[in-house]
Amino acid sequence: MKKHLVVALAYDRLCTFEFGCTVELFALERPELEVDWYDFAVCAVEPGTIRAAGGITVQAPYAPELLERADTIVIPGWRDADELPPPAVLDMIRAAHRRGARLCSICSGVFVLAAAGVLDGQRATTHWRYADRLAQRYPQIQVQPDALYVDNGQIITAAGSAAGLDMLLHLVRRDYGAKVGNLVAQRLVVAPHREGGQAQFLPRPMAQGEQGRLSRLMDWLRSHPEQPHTVHSMAERAAMSPRTLQRQFQQATGLGPVEWLIRERIAIVKDMLEIADVPLAQIAERAGFGSEESLRHHFRRLAATTPGAYRRRFAHAI
Repeated sequence: MKKHLVVALAYDRLCTFEFGCTVELFALERPELEVDWYDFAVCAVEPGTIRAAGGITVQAPYAPELLERADTIVIPGWRDADELPPPAVLDMIRAAHRRGARLCSICSGVFVLAAAGVLDGQRATTHWRYADRLAQRYPQIQVQPDALYVDNGQIITAAGSAAGLDMLLHLVRRDYGAKVGNLVAQRLVVAPHREGGQAQFLPRPMAQGEQGRLSRLMDWLRSHPEQPHTVHSMAERAAMSPRTLQRQFQQATGLGPVEWLIRERIAIVKDMLEIADVPLAQIAERAGFGSEESLRHHFRRLAATTPGAYRRRFAHAI
């Protein structure tokens, strides 16, 4: 079978960090995963020298024609959110979209997709510093300024800088399953999935003692997902009032404590579904859902598929 070809766009005044994240995720060979890993290439979308932030010069070995064969195209930022991309670049993006290629942007790269018109009527995100500008310039796009990334299926957009890693790891999970995604995250020495949105990274004061109590509570909940937990029981363990717990969870993760816990439990379910012989009732009990019905409800809501479909796709992936 043909390997999945990921192509990163390179342009003058390239965003080095976002480009580096893309290279790190897809260009390295990963034989330890024992899967058919991606093919990766860098494509120059315009002639001339490609300078990158930090005084680096990049040599892109492939011409724009390679985009005609790309399965996934990553736009690692754009040199200036106020500069309209060249018409030839926009034409290439539109052509790739028409033939069904997966289009991904990091940070200001969303402005390339927006200018090409492929985001009209869809949800999208970008760095919180650019969110208002994107919404004002392209009112036909449903801008979600708090999201780390937004997955519309064919088009996935990420917020700024490190949120690109969140999105790229999400692609790995989509393509290979949670277990492979976790292994790649371990190699990168990052969390396999960050809950919440960009709001948690805006400047907000939080007392040091409250940070420590919240962190210890999260660690304990991850270690005891099978137990029944309520806002009041969690608040009591953290030695906080329920109202303070709600506020601190929202500030730290962008989620309330109950929703955060449900998502942690779904992550456990995904890991266990990849072991084909574990019954769903047993998974529901171990993850703390109490019943298969509850597990199915939350799994479909958060994973956009059924536990059975997920298992059929990813069981014994490695």
